[in-house]
Amino acid sequence: MKKLNLAHIPVLKKETIKSLNIKKNGTYIDCTFGCGGHTTEILKYLNEKGKLYAIDKDPSSINIAHAIKDNKFHMISGNFSNVLKNLRETHVMKKIDGILLDLGISSMQIHNSYRGFSFLSDEPLDMRMNPKIGITASKWLFKSNAKSISQVLYKFGEEYFAKKIANKIVQQNKIKPITKTTELVDLIKKIVPKRKKHPATKTFQAIRIHINQELDELKKALKYALELLAPGGRLAIISFHSLENRIVKKFFIENSKMPFIPSGIAISETQLNYLKKTTLKIISKIVPTQIEINNNPRSRSAILRVSEKRGKNE
Repeated sequence: MKKLNLAHIPVLKKETIKSLNIKKNGTYIDCTFGCGGHTTEILKYLNEKGKLYAIDKDPSSINIAHAIKDNKFHMISGNFSNVLKNLRETHVMKKIDGILLDLGISSMQIHNSYRGFSFLSDEPLDMRMNPKIGITASKWLFKSNAKSISQVLYKFGEEYFAKKIANKIVQQNKIKPITKTTELVDLIKKIVPKRKKHPATKTFQAIRIHINQELDELKKALKYALELLAPGGRLAIISFHSLENRIVKKFFIENSKMPFIPSGIAISETQLNYLKKTTLKIISKIVPTQIEINNNPRSRSAILRVSEKRGKNE
């Protein structure tokens, strides 16, 4: 396998690999290839019978994946929810031993994509993970009214100044369309007071999530991932903000509850095992050490949640 030069530092890499409990001849899916940090690490643990499928919709990530020359590795282009759905429906794969979702945006996308993910540089206000699909952030802001923009900023960014920012965006677009990141940042700085984080952090997060439908994508993917996992298979998810974390936490809790069977209802052992086998067992919740946070400040908000699909006889 060709060694990759990865500018992006995978968060909680050792903990994630350990949590997947990798079998040498197992089958795994990395739903968020990014710069390939987790993928290349997983491949080290697989023998010639093992398989690893990676998914990403960003053309830059697809190009990086082309450098991996390993028969165990297969790259799939597309939204991870659609890919997981297709894998489930076509039955082209055996049950999966482990699925990983690293929900963070990569350093490559923030600093090197020039697509508007960074509020620290002057870039086109695009924000699409796949620049060939969907509407740009600039066009969405231009065609939307203040109420719609405000709802997105508050819902996906938890931005206290959502209404003021939205009204100012609409006013500015009537004068001159906002097409650059710096134009949006300058507008936000006039409204949002100085914080520990950059004043534009929440607004940029909210717009990016909306443009790429990230939370809807996550909810769909969780459902398909659970169906694809083999009994004993692990699901490892790294989230970076409260909205993602709440969705993952809620999914794990809801699917780890054992079925309630009212007293007096007759049920066979076969039926009971069927009910049990689709549930999860929560394994762990892991956060970065202070050492990792010092070495990689991006990891400070990361949470790794791990669960395991119950076996038939549990």
